[in-house]
Amino acid sequence: MKKDLLKLLDLSREDIFEILDTADMLKAEQKAGKKHDFPAGKTLAMIFAKSSTRTRVSFETGIFQLGGQGIFLSNVDSQLGRGEPIEDTARVLSRYCHGIMIRTYDQDEVEKLAEFSTIPVINALTDFAHPCQVLADLMTIREHKGQLTGLKICYIGDGNNMANSIIVGGLKCGMDVACACPTGYQPDEQVLDYAKKVTDASFTLTTDPKVAAVDADIIFTDVWASMGMESEIEARKTAFAGYCVDDSIMALANDGCMVQHCLPAHREEEITAKVFEEHADEIFDEAENRLHAQKAVMYLLMK
Repeated sequence: MKKDLLKLLDLSREDIFEILDTADMLKAEQKAGKKHDFPAGKTLAMIFAKSSTRTRVSFETGIFQLGGQGIFLSNVDSQLGRGEPIEDTARVLSRYCHGIMIRTYDQDEVEKLAEFSTIPVINALTDFAHPCQVLADLMTIREHKGQLTGLKICYIGDGNNMANSIIVGGLKCGMDVACACPTGYQPDEQVLDYAKKVTDASFTLTTDPKVAAVDADIIFTDVWASMGMESEIEARKTAFAGYCVDDSIMALANDGCMVQHCLPAHREEEITAKVFEEHADEIFDEAENRLHAQKAVMYLLMK
């Protein structure tokens, strides 16, 4: 792997499978109560411009289980909130810590942080990409299905950071990907350009969720309005009418189709309560695997 995890576009298929194999190993060790082979005393600076439940708890727990410590930094806990340039923060934290995790809005901010940092930088979410989440998703799919290559992913909803990362991660692993988004809410052009170049898996972009769901092995969805889009909620409810994962969508998928949701879920909007509860075990396996996938990233980058 490279020094940092900034987006899945930067990784090779071999990089992704190395992370997944390491995550499987660390999960097995943790379940068996076995100590991880990782140097003690590592520190992870955790920068949060966007708040989170799963991201903070999984990273803080993960670095603790590896024998290190996480340091939580919100905008009010750091000089970033008072206008310090990101490049200065990068150089300061590089003198104190062994890694930086950042959850923020702008992908360029993460890229600049990595440029000026001499320690690994991990993107825990930007408006463009959510690589750690999709690594956990791929881990979960492989646990349940026993493989990735040759399966079909269907994503229904906003062409947001999740859609961007699912498309890239799925295609890099040899999975066919179909994405259904309303007009005006498509994935990023950089991602669509990448998808056009893939030769060993197929990509379909449509506005019809029922077209995307045909023969799917895994169906993904996400909230219609992500954090920072609160003013758009009513407009998005109108635009996304018909984009709910319900029984009619599931009936088009293959038998045994999984459902994945990065959470939090808005029942009866992007997914019905019935479908959510029928697939709750898969969804909360996915949530748990954030811990193991992120530990794998830290293990590989910070060891």
